Amino acid sequence: MDPLHLRSAGTSLVISFDSGEAEVVHWGADLGADLPDLAILTSPVPHSAIDARVPAALLPQASSSWRGRAALRGSRTADGVSGLDFSARLRVVTAGADGGSAVIVQSDPDAGLTVESTLTLHDAGLLEMRHTVTNDGTTPYQLDELATVLPVAPDAVELLDLTGRWCRERHPQRRAIQQGTWVRTGRHGRTGHDSSLLFAAGTTGFGNRHGKVWATHLAWSGNHEQFADTIGDGRTMIGGSELLGPAEVILEPGGSYTTPALFAAYSGHGLDGITEAFYSWFRSRPHHVLPAASTGLPAGKPRPVVLNTWEAVYFDHNLDTLIELAESAADLGVERFVLDDGWFRGRRDDHAGLGDWYVDETLWPKGLTPLIEAVTSRGMEFGLWVEPEMVNLDSDIARAHPDWIVGPSAVQHKDGGRLPLEWRNQHIIDLVNPEAWQYIYSRIDALLSENNISYLKWDQNRDLLEHGHAGRSSVHEQTLAAYRLFDALRKAHPGVEIESCSSGGARVDLGILERTDRIWGSDCNDALERQTIQRWTGAVVPPELVGSHIGPTTSHTTARTHDLSFRAITALFGHFGMEWDIRGVQGKDREELKRFIALFKEHRGLLHSGRRVHADVAGDALLLHGVVTDAPAVSGTTAGLFALVSTRTSAAEEPGRIGIPGLEAGRTYRVEAVFPTPEDADYGHTYTQVQPPAWLADGAVANGRFLAEVGLPMPNLNPEHALLLKSTAL
Repeated sequence: MDPLHLRSAGTSLVISFDSGEAEVVHWGADLGADLPDLAILTSPVPHSAIDARVPAALLPQASSSWRGRAALRGSRTADGVSGLDFSARLRVVTAGADGGSAVIVQSDPDAGLTVESTLTLHDAGLLEMRHTVTNDGTTPYQLDELATVLPVAPDAVELLDLTGRWCRERHPQRRAIQQGTWVRTGRHGRTGHDSSLLFAAGTTGFGNRHGKVWATHLAWSGNHEQFADTIGDGRTMIGGSELLGPAEVILEPGGSYTTPALFAAYSGHGLDGITEAFYSWFRSRPHHVLPAASTGLPAGKPRPVVLNTWEAVYFDHNLDTLIELAESAADLGVERFVLDDGWFRGRRDDHAGLGDWYVDETLWPKGLTPLIEAVTSRGMEFGLWVEPEMVNLDSDIARAHPDWIVGPSAVQHKDGGRLPLEWRNQHIIDLVNPEAWQYIYSRIDALLSENNISYLKWDQNRDLLEHGHAGRSSVHEQTLAAYRLFDALRKAHPGVEIESCSSGGARVDLGILERTDRIWGSDCNDALERQTIQRWTGAVVPPELVGSHIGPTTSHTTARTHDLSFRAITALFGHFGMEWDIRGVQGKDREELKRFIALFKEHRGLLHSGRRVHADVAGDALLLHGVVTDAPAVSGTTAGLFALVSTRTSAAEEPGRIGIPGLEAGRTYRVEAVFPTPEDADYGHTYTQVQPPAWLADGAVANGRFLAEVGLPMPNLNPEHALLLKSTAL
């Protein structure tokens, strides 16, 4: 059987069938159209080893003597005894490619299993992979794991993944690739604050703009594992799988299971190349939020400036106060007003009310209509916070249906079954129960049908740690049921946008983003923390999908105090908004805030369609990141917007020259400061210097190659301050 060769945007994927199974012999740099006879890749057979070449298969198997982690694990029930292990021996039945996609079917008739693998190499080089296993036998098959893996080249010697916690999501960590298995396990029942959005292997010291990188992402919102597996002969696989509980998936005869999609990208020019592949895929989706028509892309709805009420009023819902807030928001240029937690029955704090999705008549005797009309009459959309997957014990629905609360056993709670421990005073609605699912769907559907709501902030505020249905672990089915809930409501209300919030950033993955229009990156609005959170969220997720808000002067979550300019420049590089009692913002601060809102509106077409770039700056005291347009340069147009950010004091007394990446090498640009300028109130706070670099007064003129390779001398920024720059094509 001839090999399959998929090519796109500088990436090749080559699959050989010489061993009888599908083997990925190359995933990496483009090899061109002509392949040699792949027999030249036959490796030696060492002493004290299997007397045959062991393939690095698409589905690594013990039956082929792969000594690493097997892709498929499971067992059958025989003679009433469960858990009899066996090794499948899958061999290729059919394989074919059509354009950038391939379908490979492998089967083991003796084991009674067939696995169909679908692979699509998208236009920008992002690879999407899934496996479906079918039980062809006559007895049930208990599936323990079906992983999706890819080999990386021998010069991939370092791993980078992400970890974190509440209000500190997605922080990078590195380690050397060594023999053995590095596993990142998520047992949260949701993606998790510590989940690695990106799992990357690369050459020594790979960075933002240099080095070869192979990276994966598992598009799943439940329990999962991501791993790098290096066996004794030096070969390394990276990949991921859904983490299944005991007997969580049992396939009856004829039954099937499909893995979550594994997305994978290769870059020969650092992490920015990985990001480019993901962004291109996101933005090619027909349902993706579209930027302004001025970008040259199809006309669509620009991402509106948001005001969320949480850090403005918390649970103190008073109509007069909220209308004042709406008036203040409209004056600033806000386009979407979101009423957060506290509007429904019994909700005065976080101890009660979840599950009773009715407007609280004591707070809102005329319903939400007066506030909605006050918002929409001022030219803004109205959005509402909900948490449909959760329930408080102090709620009408929990009292009426205690059996709808997820528990660890099959015993109904009203009959004395043990409840899991509470988290934020709440439990989980069992969406696997069709009646519970229908109730939640009906209540959210009614809210959207009866009110002029354009946007839902959909929260999910706890882990699913002890999660079962009918005596069996059910995170898998709960995740699928939540997906069905999103899908059904989107179908019924196609004009309503949905944000995925999960204690901030605990459910950020491509599975949930297939069903939502935005994610809340973190509950932390501290601009310093957000620099790291947004950089690494943005490694995969484009900024138009990442909520980024200006919070109060002193952060609610860290008690740090920052100038408005630092908070605003940080928030610009996302889906911009505010979470702040803006009624108290007056005088020069209010004019400055209006200016930043106007800057976002002026540049959001670029921010939400351009390429993200990150300079490789020595040390971590300074960062330089930005967005550059892919459109042909036109004289006088903004070609890039950049932020120079100081995170702490530097060992050097001046920062020196820093390269500005991503602009056309042969094109000439003017680079100039947008904020602060000497006329701005924040100017004196921003710098510690007797004299600024000469170019900062009137701008610098140079071509893109000079700006990237030589750079410009940067000013001495004070810690936790930022400078906003733009480049204009000449």
